[in-house]
Amino acid sequence: MTIPTCFSPTYSAITPTPSMTKLAMVANAAVQAGYAQLHDPGTVDLHLLRRLHDPRYVDAFLAGQEPLASTPGWDWTAAIRDGVLAINAGQLAAARLARAHGIAANVGNGFHHATWAEGADFCTFNGLALVALAHPDWRVFVLDCDEHCGNGTASFTPRLPNLFNYSICGTEWDYLRNERSRCHRLPPVTGEFESYREAMREAFACALDWRPDLIIYQAGADPHQDDPLGSLHLTTQQLLERDRWVFRFARKAGIPLFFVLAGGYQKPIETKLVPLHLNTFKAACECVQ
Repeated sequence: MTIPTCFSPTYSAITPTPSMTKLAMVANAAVQAGYAQLHDPGTVDLHLLRRLHDPRYVDAFLAGQEPLASTPGWDWTAAIRDGVLAINAGQLAAARLARAHGIAANVGNGFHHATWAEGADFCTFNGLALVALAHPDWRVFVLDCDEHCGNGTASFTPRLPNLFNYSICGTEWDYLRNERSRCHRLPPVTGEFESYREAMREAFACALDWRPDLIIYQAGADPHQDDPLGSLHLTTQQLLERDRWVFRFARKAGIPLFFVLAGGYQKPIETKLVPLHLNTFKAACECVQ
């Protein structure tokens, strides 16, 4: 079985980091490997974005008005704007596909550092919180396994009572903890992978206790031992095992899930980074066969 996967060529844009530059490479590799069936999600409803974020920030980003337009950390371009809008449409489409098929993917970013008022750290509009906003009758559990904590998503939990954010990370800052927002920060785990497994078991227990209607999995590649922004230092095999654990858990629990690529900053992109993201598709396909 291939994974229903949201992607459009519009997603890709030239960015100083691989964040959006890598997306077409990953999508093409996933199709060529027989892992993904692509669905073009179109563009996102701007009304939803203005409900999720400060409308002044949304309108400034749409128009390229500074200084707000560059708060994600990149110089604004129309291509980045259009890619961000398409990626967020992909979040909503992937959520629907996951509910219909049990599993899906969006070859994009969760933008988990974006807060209500502005973007930050290569993140523009928070596509994880957007799914919860668009579906107030769904309980949405975000399992964020990026190197960096999902502080932006956590900041939306007081605003969205149907959103639960659980971050397993190596780098934490400004993280809001509450009954629906947990953060498990770990030291390097290369030789101590059991500590990462334990963090995942705790996350799974939270999910089972909260009984979500949907899991969104941030499958970050930046915890890898060779990532220039990473500190967790997982091996390639450990990242693959992490992914397998998540997909097996969701399938056994009967909870629909879709995943996004999240972080990863290694170069050359095609030889260092794409294979790590492709492994996430491999693990997903193994789970559903």
